[in-house]
Amino acid sequence: MHRRVTTTVEGRCFVSFPSVEGPGIQVAELAEDGTMRPYPDEGWNAVRDNHDPAGAFVGVNGLRIGPDGHLWIVDSGAPGLGQPRVPHGPRLIVVSLATDEVIDVYQLDGQTGQHSYIDDIRFNGDLVYLTDAGEPGLLVLDRGTGQLRRALDHHPATVARRPMRADGRIERDPHGDEVRVHADQLEVSPDGEYLYFQPASGPMSRIGTRWLDDPDLPAGSLAGRVERWLDTPTTGGTAIDADGVIYLGDVERRRILRLWPDRRVDTLVADPRLVSTDALWIGDDGFLWIPAAQLNRSAGMAGGRQAIQYPIIIYKLRVDAAPPANDHS
Repeated sequence: MHRRVTTTVEGRCFVSFPSVEGPGIQVAELAEDGTMRPYPDEGWNAVRDNHDPAGAFVGVNGLRIGPDGHLWIVDSGAPGLGQPRVPHGPRLIVVSLATDEVIDVYQLDGQTGQHSYIDDIRFNGDLVYLTDAGEPGLLVLDRGTGQLRRALDHHPATVARRPMRADGRIERDPHGDEVRVHADQLEVSPDGEYLYFQPASGPMSRIGTRWLDDPDLPAGSLAGRVERWLDTPTTGGTAIDADGVIYLGDVERRRILRLWPDRRVDTLVADPRLVSTDALWIGDDGFLWIPAAQLNRSAGMAGGRQAIQYPIIIYKLRVDAAPPANDHS
């Protein structure tokens, strides 16, 4: 099941897989003919009963080509949402696309809790922003110094206060409880001045990066800088283009919305094939990549009943938009 997709200027394509179907390949390079190879190698994708993080992924939750041209892989460090993290499991793993080798690992242990679930990643110059969907909050990493800190812990803007909905139904875990995914999606404005973020069930908020980037700003002052920006439906993923338009997958109505900088909202496309669309990606080719991940049909979100219909498809839609220069390589 393809959950995340990212591409390079040269046309290389990488995908990641969630753990809803059991152990298997977590990151792969996707060839033009549809074949896949474990990436960066089979060792990193090895299945281990004890989830030992040494040299292998624990639970990949995202990946993205960084502004440095490397592939950044988000290892949540937990086998699944709601499951305890593995010691030394939460990491950012950086792979050189020139050599296909891991060249750096940023440990996130010091700023994550037992039930943290590191979710998504965005870049703003030397700073890396991450969301924690398990113990709600944001993480800020300075790539230059390696300094890592938390921000907006349990702030109302990072806490899921309503259930997730897909195809008109509330998503429920195998115990029948409502699925709540805290701070999840995030986007940086093209000028780097704002970070937009939200729980998976909305609403979307934003904060000036000048405040978020200041490690000396007291937590209370930072919390007061958060602005509720727009009410949004349940989504699996977003993307932002060079004009500041945010694309959001509305999983309740199987459509892709555009959120304009002036808060206007319109429908880009609605199609019954867009089942639980996940992390969107705007490639340098002018296409919006749309994984129809069907997560709402997985046992973890469908009350314990596995109802995924194969094949899982990544759709492409020409939008003639460019990615922000401060994000892609």
